[in-house]
Amino acid sequence: MSNALKYTPEGGRVDVTLSLSGSDQRVKVTISDTGPGISPEHLPHIFDRFYRIDDSHTTEGTGIGLALVKELVQLHHGTITAESEQGKGQFSI
Repeated sequence: MSNALKYTPEGGRVDVTLSLSGSDQRVKVTISDTGPGISPEHLPHIFDRFYRIDDSHTTEGTGIGLALVKELVQLHHGTITAESEQGKGQFSI
């Protein structure tokens, strides 16, 4: 959620959807935004510790947020995935 808010430009949109998924009624959280998206070469690495797409350090952050989220989700026996296209982003927990 923090990254969606950070990278979505003013006037953009961030949506959060909660739903029940599957026969075991797991909670599914989907965050989508109208931000710039993530290019295909970076997408497999966004849950790695200290991985930052922007090496210029013009944005705040340490590169540990999504890695921490992934570990917390896994501790609760959940999964987290990311889908993105240039100009569109979506995360599912």
